[in-house]
Amino acid sequence: MSGHTQQLEDGLYGLMAEFETPGQLVAAARKTREAGFKKFDAYTPYPIHELDDAMDLHDNRVSLFTLIGGILGCIGGFSLASWISAFALPLNIGGRPLISTPMFIPVTFECTILVGGLTAAISMILLNGLPTPYHPVFNVERFVNASRSKFFLCIESEDPKFDRAATEGFLESLHPEEIAEVAR
Repeated sequence: MSGHTQQLEDGLYGLMAEFETPGQLVAAARKTREAGFKKFDAYTPYPIHELDDAMDLHDNRVSLFTLIGGILGCIGGFSLASWISAFALPLNIGGRPLISTPMFIPVTFECTILVGGLTAAISMILLNGLPTPYHPVFNVERFVNASRSKFFLCIESEDPKFDRAATEGFLESLHPEEIAEVAR
């Protein structure tokens, strides 16, 4: 049995390092990525925009889904208004055309915004893996400080490069305040 498989059976989610400052965390995340780790995450009390580059996070799927949702909302709103005006309830008032584009602009705009906004919210929630009422990092006693003043980096045991001893040695080289095992 390989060491990686054995570690998964041990019930170890990963190893977590605690840092004092955001600069230390960003540097640690950059070194972790450069060392070849892929499955790791950072936890902070507030957003740190440098972490996106340090962790190589460039997932733009939410904006793509929002664009697609907006386009579908635009087409759907215009189609609905046109169908109602021309087929479901055709009222010829004052000799106006049954499908009048200027008349449908407000409905089309509102449907574009509605469907685009809902698509953005739903895709963001789903792509972030929410809702997550339980996460293994909650098992670390000092993790309560992640919402107050400390910065954490967790390397998951599912990472192909993860080896308990080597990963712990790597984390120690980053000079964290503390290293903790994260149980499943």
